[in-house]
Amino acid sequence: MRRDRLTTRARQAAVTALLVSLVGGCAQTKSWMDSLRKSPPSSGEAVILGAPDAEQYLNELYNLAAGDPATQAEIYADAESQAKLTPGPQTNLRYALVLATPGHPESDPQQAQGLLREILAQSELMTPAEISLATIHLKATEELIVRDAETRRLRASTSRAAETQEAAINQRLATVEAENRRLRRELEDAEQKLEAITTIERSIRAQDP
Repeated sequence: MRRDRLTTRARQAAVTALLVSLVGGCAQTKSWMDSLRKSPPSSGEAVILGAPDAEQYLNELYNLAAGDPATQAEIYADAESQAKLTPGPQTNLRYALVLATPGHPESDPQQAQGLLREILAQSELMTPAEISLATIHLKATEELIVRDAETRRLRASTSRAAETQEAAINQRLATVEAENRRLRRELEDAEQKLEAITTIERSIRAQDP
């Protein structure tokens, strides 16, 4: 009987100690659990505390692309300030994605390209979703830069062709105008000669009895 009472008391003490330990650890684990609820890692994905999930990035990029100028300016200003005040893979990635998104005044593919390359060099500090976003937008930005360069080249080529064509047309018009002036002078000379011949014929007729 006494041994059973001792065993029961030992179990109660162990349970009490476990409960105290759990209550004491709640305050320390609450913020960590909250971050996991906000950004639950997928199966096999490395957990990086404080890293936003892909949906958060995509929602902001959608609001940036579809928002009005005031919304676009607010998103850009916040992303830029966070990248400058607390630089890191996540804040720099957010800022780079904003710069890489076309359709707003602050879009800058060249700067976005440089930032994304720097970010991917620190991929060990990023989640797989962040690495995928950075890689996809880097490729898209590189393609956009190539297309922009090709567009500028074509515009320059078209402009030169238009200038050459315009110069040829102007030269042809000048030649035609010069030819018209020559013909008008020849016509005037011919009229003067005809008038002189007519005057002579009239004089001869007047002298003929």
